[in-house]
Amino acid sequence: MDELRLGLRGVVRRVWAPRGVKIVQPLELRYQWQYLVLAVDGLGGKLSWLWTANMKSESLVPVIESWRTTGVPGVVCDGAASHRSQRVRDVGLPLIVQPVAAPELNPAERLFEEIRRYVEGRVYATLADKVARVECYLTDLAAAPERLRSLAGWGWIQLALQPTENTMAS
Repeated sequence: MDELRLGLRGVVRRVWAPRGVKIVQPLELRYQWQYLVLAVDGLGGKLSWLWTANMKSESLVPVIESWRTTGVPGVVCDGAASHRSQRVRDVGLPLIVQPVAAPELNPAERLFEEIRRYVEGRVYATLADKVARVECYLTDLAAAPERLRSLAGWGWIQLALQPTENTMAS
């Protein structure tokens, strides 16, 4: 699980162009955003996501509760204060906190790269338009579990979840 702050203040993306051609990318300068909270099961090829107005623990609790009720067995998250808050832990869904400064261990970060590639570099009239584009992308991705596995079902995760001889003996 992780979150992506998606806002109208866009990001200029690298684009290909013939040599000598000046690239002009429009850029929106309004500060308005929402947070995409995304849970990725890279091995099973499943996605779960919800939108929040902020990343305070009060906003995360309903997200974690909904995942618990839909059968998500546990969540790996970064060490953000809202993720580790007592309110979030009281929901009862097992939380495993990642090592500090290790976003590359989180499959959600890989999907955020793809989301940014899909939506950035354009100007949207409203934040709802940009959110709708992300929703469309996530819906298409959720309908293609093989693609999701190729993006986020990393081999080291598979190896870490396989029982070893020591765990089988105990």
